[in-house]
Amino acid sequence: MSSNDSSPGPGDAPLIAGLLLAAGGGRRLGGRPKALLPYRGRPLVENAVRVLREAGCGPLHVVLGAAAAEVRERADLTGCVVVDNPDWAEGMGSSLRAGLASLAGTGAAAALVSLVDQPGIGARAVARVRAAYRSPASLVAAAYDGERGHPVLFGADRWPDIVATATGDKGARVHLTAHARELTLVECGDIAEAFDIDTPADLARLA
Repeated sequence: MSSNDSSPGPGDAPLIAGLLLAAGGGRRLGGRPKALLPYRGRPLVENAVRVLREAGCGPLHVVLGAAAAEVRERADLTGCVVVDNPDWAEGMGSSLRAGLASLAGTGAAAALVSLVDQPGIGARAVARVRAAYRSPASLVAAAYDGERGHPVLFGADRWPDIVATATGDKGARVHLTAHARELTLVECGDIAEAFDIDTPADLARLA
């Protein structure tokens, strides 16, 4: 394999792509795009990218929507493939579809999907989910006290069905529900907190 070929060879570890959904417009936050919320002096999206990178995910694809041009200008997304989702207002499903489509041809065996507004989930939890990959048919999710949460890992064999069923704000819930018996839950409640930054009251968690 040539040095310019990034696709995995027979003896290489599978590529587990990091897919960050960061398109939300923060409707309940007064229209403040979640990717640009300040966190430790930098845009929140940078923290989410760092977590995926430290957990060993790659390539890294980031789906932007609300204020995409401003996010590109203000956030350091070096080393990431930035995907614009013009349909972001339709809900998370459109961003998931755009993100999975962008991974076609990358050689990734799976996509580990995380959300930009969950800073309580760090690299240790993401790495646990990543380590549960077994094959391109893998279906894995973090769990918190036994309840399914994020991040979620989708083997590449599952992408077509997810793209076909991800609509509105349902994301991959249709696929996850239909294939619940195939889902591996990885408990992460001991090392992470799965809160979302959705309302003005939640902003205190970014301090």
